[in-house]
Amino acid sequence: MGKKRIIYLILGLVVVTILAWAFIGAGIITRNFNRDQLVGTENRQELDISGIILTETKEDKKYWEIYAEKGYYSSDNKVAILENVTGNFYSNNQVSMSFESSKGTYNEEKSQIILYNDTHIVIKDGTSLYTDRLIWSGSDKDIIAEGNVKIKRNRQLVSTAKKAVISPDYADFKIIGTTVTKLYDLKEKK
Repeated sequence: MGKKRIIYLILGLVVVTILAWAFIGAGIITRNFNRDQLVGTENRQELDISGIILTETKEDKKYWEIYAEKGYYSSDNKVAILENVTGNFYSNNQVSMSFESSKGTYNEEKSQIILYNDTHIVIKDGTSLYTDRLIWSGSDKDIIAEGNVKIKRNRQLVSTAKKAVISPDYADFKIIGTTVTKLYDLKEKK
């Protein structure tokens, strides 16, 4: 072998050794990098969103949908905070209750929607409800309205209360606390 070949061979071995050492060193330094990222707070997700739509659908059956002008979500508490909210609740894939509110939250773990401030609800039968706070915890659970509740059913009933409970099928409601109720007879006078 010539001197040139021996020099090239030695230089090649040195380069390969340096590359191997760098590769192994990088593997040792970064071996827990992905694991640390998953368990640390670096995995926290936060979103500020304009024009957000949330929907719950299971087995081709829609339960609810919400549109908010603005929203904020943090994966720490799994709650979306929503502003200027409108939406619908469904029964048998038909709108059974519509709502609007200036503020709301959606709790991902509890599958719970809470509407705050200036909340207005209209039920399919024409009943409308105004309240400070509405809590919806699932299509099979009662809906709770709290604070300055005012219920109007067509032109037959106007009722105010501190609290109201609406049945899951939106057909019945209970008013709780100090209430004032006015019933109107719609029979024509002859």
